Amino acid sequence: MKIIKVIAAVLGFLGVSLGAFGAHALRDHLTAHEMTQAWQTAVQYHLIHAGLCFLLTRNVLDSDRWAKRIAVAWIIGIILFSGSLYGMALGGPKFLGPITPLGGLFLLYGWGCAAWGAFKPTSASRP
Repeated sequence: MKIIKVIAAVLGFLGVSLGAFGAHALRDHLTAHEMTQAWQTAVQYHLIHAGLCFLLTRNVLDSDRWAKRIAVAWIIGIILFSGSLYGMALGGPKFLGPITPLGGLFLLYGWGCAAWGAFKPTSASRP
């Protein structure tokens, strides 16, 4: 889980940095291309899931197996979902458009795993 904690912390750092960068250095560019909302959405999802990945490393769930599965799904989701939105906001290639929903599916998969991991009884609690 240590590597996930490091990745989550780096993603958190990058999320805050990209949020500030978009609000200041890229403000005119994002406004001119009507991409301010896309950038804000990317930062919002990025930071929420990076923070949650970090919390997972604190043994939030009974099973490290579920925590790892959730964290990996969210990390991939951040990269694909937020990364494609960042790229499109900066004028990247059109192929980034279909990547955004794929990233969203990874975020949803992580949430599904979180629900299942929280619901599923652990082996210690079985009679």
